[in-house]
Amino acid sequence: MSKLTVTPLTAAIGAEIAGVDLRRPLADETVAAVRDALLAHLVVFFREQPLSDDEHLAFATRFGPLSVPPLATRYQDRPTVTVLDQVSPKGEGADEWHSDNTFMGHPPLGSILRAVQLPPVGGDTCFASMYAAYEALSPPVRALVDGLRAVHDVTKPMRKAIAAGHTKLGLAEMQEKWPPVEHPVVVTHPETGRRALFVNRNSTTQLVGVSERENDALLPFLLDHVRSPEFQCRFHWEPDSIAFWDNRCVQHYAVADYDQRRVMHRVTIDGPPAV
Repeated sequence: MSKLTVTPLTAAIGAEIAGVDLRRPLADETVAAVRDALLAHLVVFFREQPLSDDEHLAFATRFGPLSVPPLATRYQDRPTVTVLDQVSPKGEGADEWHSDNTFMGHPPLGSILRAVQLPPVGGDTCFASMYAAYEALSPPVRALVDGLRAVHDVTKPMRKAIAAGHTKLGLAEMQEKWPPVEHPVVVTHPETGRRALFVNRNSTTQLVGVSERENDALLPFLLDHVRSPEFQCRFHWEPDSIAFWDNRCVQHYAVADYDQRRVMHRVTIDGPPAV
């Protein structure tokens, strides 16, 4: 293949990478270039990458140790490859702005999602920069949220997965294994030093140390704030497309506008505590 190229999609977030075959062992300089693009653009996309699960895993391990997602689906046969298999996805959880698995004490560094089977129409995924979301807040609101913490809980995504029949795990079992955790409302990215909003509609349940009335006013505002189009890009999937996003500063939203089968394989990279 020709030399790796990076083409930005929007001013805030997203770039397509070409000129690399992810099925082959990657040179260190290629891995460094992909990491640099990820840090600069927050989510990067690859086309025409017909990877096997083993090749998918091999690519992911070049960026860090693998994370075993707690919320396993009933479709997967290995813990490190999450299989998302949906036909009628509306209301099943991915069609909310969210970061992955923030109910964990150490949320993932990133996720690498691969298209395996797609509906003929629909099924795009939107991504939003939480740097841009934070920076768009007025200085007084930034000063307010900088010192806050929030509770993240597995209950809501787990209930949706059970209701949709996507998992064999039990709610009580998951709640016991993954009790609620606290993270800062605004985190500092460990590699870029930039500040990012870190609350999401799937897992964040309440702000810490504020009254119920204050929580009911401020948390919904922050959850709604991330939906602004100027923070976003939208990716149209094709067979063998791949999206690799930085879970520390990105939220995503799977558009639930299809009614034929969509199968995606996701590998997750382990991350440090959110600070």
